[in-house]
Amino acid sequence: MSTRVSLSPAGSEPARALFDPLAELPLRFVTGTALFDGHDASIHVFRRLLQRGGAEVIHLGHNRGAGEIAAAALEEDADAIAVSSYQGGHNEFFRYLVDLLREAGRGEIRVFGGGGGVIRPYEAADLETYGVARIYSPGDDRVTGIEGVVEDMLRDAAEARAARSPAPFDELVADLAGDDPLRRTGAAARLISFAENEGLEAADRAALAELTGSPAPVLGITGTGGAGKSSVLDELLIRFRAGRPDLGAGPVGRIGVLAVDPSKRRTGGALLGDRIRLNAIGGTDVFVRSVATRRSGTELATVVDDALLVLRAAGCDLLVVETGGIGQGASRIVDISDFALYVMTSDYGAESQLEKIDMLDLADAVALNKADHPGAEDALPGRDRRHAPRREGPGCRRGRAGRKGRAPRVGGGRPAHRRRRRRGGRGRRGPARRGPR
Repeated sequence: MSTRVSLSPAGSEPARALFDPLAELPLRFVTGTALFDGHDASIHVFRRLLQRGGAEVIHLGHNRGAGEIAAAALEEDADAIAVSSYQGGHNEFFRYLVDLLREAGRGEIRVFGGGGGVIRPYEAADLETYGVARIYSPGDDRVTGIEGVVEDMLRDAAEARAARSPAPFDELVADLAGDDPLRRTGAAARLISFAENEGLEAADRAALAELTGSPAPVLGITGTGGAGKSSVLDELLIRFRAGRPDLGAGPVGRIGVLAVDPSKRRTGGALLGDRIRLNAIGGTDVFVRSVATRRSGTELATVVDDALLVLRAAGCDLLVVETGGIGQGASRIVDISDFALYVMTSDYGAESQLEKIDMLDLADAVALNKADHPGAEDALPGRDRRHAPRREGPGCRRGRAGRKGRAPRVGGGRPAHRRRRRRGGRGRRGPARRGPR
């Protein structure tokens, strides 16, 4: 049976005091609920407390299979996994999850679970003997409070990381150049972590550059928070994987995705939640890595350039970088991308606000997402008559989940959209107004 770390009494020390984000590298947790389980209230509580404790949390949402969770932990180079399971299949589920991690050579990743009274004490003991780090029961949080359970997970994961010997850089590069897709994925994940935590030297970059073939183009996706960037990315991945377009160096075979989200300034924790919306990433031909900015005031992480180099060395033919939500003056995505897509919705306020958005001057294309919302057609920006007509995209629109929707309206972004044409009719915001506001 795995060694249990004794839980401290409730209220003895808040989770945020355990790890100073400025002194230690953040722990990385993958969280979610088990397959056929829609009870996600408890895992939301725990992942928020993990974030408050300084962890970077890759949240998968509910109804996730063991294969999905293991694949995410491998690509994200996770320190630990936390899964809630209330559907009764916990014995098979957790054993299979542990088996998958061991087969991938990452059996050291800590697995934590819980399921209230559904998981009986003797079942929890059997699972811990098999290799699960800890199955928490309702009695645990009665003694320590939920914060004490989170402290236990953070402490356990930190001790396991400290006891782990890092893989040599040359060995990881050799795996990256090998033919085994599982080892190549694991090597890419750990090299990105190495670049993020330790930094690459000139010789390291030169070794990776020797593995790169033709330069893979970079698609940059940015937009305001909640505009649906990840949903648009998912639609694009479906089409790239089905159509395998030729982008200049042959058909797209492998796609590398970097999804950036902001770190909390106070705690150093982060919610990396883009995988919740990415449903077209199964298999070995798509690699997804969630990255926290680890600083404030920017939509990109400092590791992005080195991470792109690693993904090129791993054989990716197309690279995608999705930023965190941005404000009106943010436009750093154009500095690292060959093609920049700005995702927006109709909820941008007065028409004059469009003139303040820097990306409308710089983006190669603009996607009006959530186009099935009432009034969205009225928000299609008009083109300045001094410029060429808008280039029409593939004509896909997307609506809200669960409705018969259409994928995003896509049009050319350069030059800026400075006016919008108003059509008659009533939407959620009433009849269209004419004249200046």
